[in-house]
Amino acid sequence: MQVTRLPCGGFIFALRLNHTMSDAPGLVQFLNAIREMAQGLSVPSLLPIWQRELLNARNPPRITRIHHEFENVTNTKGTLMAMDENNLVHRSFFFGPKEMRALRNRLPASLGACSTFEVLTAYVWRCRIIAFAVDPDEVVRISCVISMRGKRGFELPPGYCGNAIVTPASITNVSGVR
Repeated sequence: MQVTRLPCGGFIFALRLNHTMSDAPGLVQFLNAIREMAQGLSVPSLLPIWQRELLNARNPPRITRIHHEFENVTNTKGTLMAMDENNLVHRSFFFGPKEMRALRNRLPASLGACSTFEVLTAYVWRCRIIAFAVDPDEVVRISCVISMRGKRGFELPPGYCGNAIVTPASITNVSGVR
């Protein structure tokens, strides 16, 4: 963190975040504490909790499922490719209620309720596979950053300022995504 005071009375605040130390909610909490103290409070209204041991593995550790996010990815069919930054097109898309309804209407009823995030992620994954013409027998994976804060069965105390982000992976063959 760096604070530079300007001759006009203003200041520049620069910050660099390392996810080893904190996630975005932890950073926001930290910045709010700085704001409160800059406004005159001697102690922030939400005291930081640094109990990183809350996220320790069981003792002794017990593996209960396969964690694909830690597997080495092999390029068995030659479809794993690096992105050519000079050949990418950047576009933003808005998915409002009408667009989400159209996507949800195409989902099999057997899926049940899916979040907006799940629906959009699945369609993006599927579109990428189609766009790159991935071999139908290729095993493909997707991994997304997910915050565990507020998830059922995973309660962190108010004020926890460490990192609560995970990157689980799902894998299937291409026919399972199409």
